[in-house]
Amino acid sequence: MKNKRALVVMAVAILFGLTAVVLASRWLLLQPSTSSGHIAVAAADISLGQRLTPEMVKLAEWPADSVPKGAFADPQKLAGRVLKSSVLAGEPVSEAKLAPVGTLGGLSALITEGKRAITVRVNDVIGVAGFTLPGNYVDIIVSTEKDPTPEAGNRQESISKIVLERILVLAVAQEVNRDETKPRVVNAVTLEVTPEQAEKLDLARSVGTLSLALRNQVDPQSAQTDGATKLTLLPVTPAVKPVPVKPVAAAPRRPEKPAVHRVATPPVRRNCVTVINGLHSSQECF
Repeated sequence: MKNKRALVVMAVAILFGLTAVVLASRWLLLQPSTSSGHIAVAAADISLGQRLTPEMVKLAEWPADSVPKGAFADPQKLAGRVLKSSVLAGEPVSEAKLAPVGTLGGLSALITEGKRAITVRVNDVIGVAGFTLPGNYVDIIVSTEKDPTPEAGNRQESISKIVLERILVLAVAQEVNRDETKPRVVNAVTLEVTPEQAEKLDLARSVGTLSLALRNQVDPQSAQTDGATKLTLLPVTPAVKPVPVKPVAAAPRRPEKPAVHRVATPPVRRNCVTVINGLHSSQECF
């Protein structure tokens, strides 16, 4: 009897177990499947400005719900395209990281539409000790001679002035890689400027000496300066002139009168008598 009861309990448990398995299977089948696709990623690190070939990219499995915008599913469509930003190995190659179709490789692919690239000669001092790297922003300072003015006594006056601000450094020497942070001393820096800025920069380097001032990459504020001259650099304190004191005219001296020598006259001899009037007496002289 006891064995029969145990068999019944085991049969009921097995039945409930099978029912739970069937229900769980049906629930899993009804859930939306997390499908995945394949997109083109970099097979190795690729620097900006390089022209892509089929060997540089490969297909990689990627979740369908997190595919980057502008990603490519066919590596052949990337053949001949030029990167305008560096891509690491395994990173998706999207349209946002590519130059327009038909762009040639090299530095021209990095120039913003409507702008120009111009190169200036620098040294270890002008180039901020090698800390001017691609992707940085600099201000251009020119040191030259100011035209004569009446205020300066019609003499040429030395002046240093910021002529261009927040200029993007495209390349240093022949390097355009923006991922490096190690300073490099080079003899040329290529800058991205507008056509008007290119004219001003070309004139500045022909009339004076150029210097680069490295600035914060997120600082858009413009520096309003009047330039530095010898007078503002070494101001001269004017000497205080003594106030002339007018001499006080002396009062004219009156001519002294000649001393008058008076001849002493002998005293006049007078006769006096005493008059007695009752109790009073007086003296009369004549």
